Amino acid sequence: MPGSPSRHVVTCRVRAALAATALLAGCSPSESQQPLPRGEGFDFYVLSLSWSPSYCEAEGENASRQQCSRDHAFVVHGLWPQFEKGWPEFCDSDEPGRVPEELARAFLDILPSVGLIGHQWRKHGSCTGLSQRDYLEATRAAHERVRIPDRFEKPSSRVAVEPDEVEASFVAANPGMSQEGIAVTCDGQLVREVRICLSVEMAFRSCEEVDARACRLPRAAMPAALP
Repeated sequence: MPGSPSRHVVTCRVRAALAATALLAGCSPSESQQPLPRGEGFDFYVLSLSWSPSYCEAEGENASRQQCSRDHAFVVHGLWPQFEKGWPEFCDSDEPGRVPEELARAFLDILPSVGLIGHQWRKHGSCTGLSQRDYLEATRAAHERVRIPDRFEKPSSRVAVEPDEVEASFVAANPGMSQEGIAVTCDGQLVREVRICLSVEMAFRSCEEVDARACRLPRAAMPAALP
C-alpha cells in the first residue's frame, strides 16, 4: 500500500453521503444515472488495479481459487482512502464487518472474489464514511473512470515491460491523468499493480507519496492471462 500508516487514531463515522455531482467517465450531473457516493474524512482515493496473472503466480497455492480459475487480466484490488501522508485503515463503523454475499456478488465483474470484497470493506471501506453499498458503488465509479489500454486487455503471452512504459500507456489512454498520479508496483520480477490517484469526485490528481513508491526495475514480467 502506498505511503506509511498514519500515526493518528482514525475513527470513521459511517453514513451514506451522496454528492451533488458525478464525474463518471466525463459525464455531467444531468447525464449520469445516479449521484456519486462521496466519501469523507480523508484526502483522496487510490484505485489499485491488480494484474491478476501476477497475483496468481506470486501467491501460488495461497492464491484465491475463485480469482485464479478465471481469465482475468487487470482487476480491481481495492479503492483506498488516503491522507496526503499515510492512510486510515480498519476504522470503527456502524456497518457490519461482513459484506452480505448477495451484495458482494453484484460486484464480482470488477472485484474477483467475495473474500476480497469483504476484506477491502473492512480494511478500507470502513474508513470512507460510506455504507457498504455506497463504498462498492464508489469503487465501480472509480473503475469506470479509468480506461485500460488496449494492449493490456488480455495478452496471450508473457511479456517483459518497462514499468514506466506501463504508466505511459495508462496516461495516454486517459486524458487528464499524469505520471505524477499513477504508480506501477512490482513483486519480485513481476508487475503486480497499477495504482491511480483520484479525488473524491473521481478526477485524476497527483499524489507525491504514492508516486514515490513506484517500481524502479528497468523491466518486469507480466504473465499471460488464462486462455
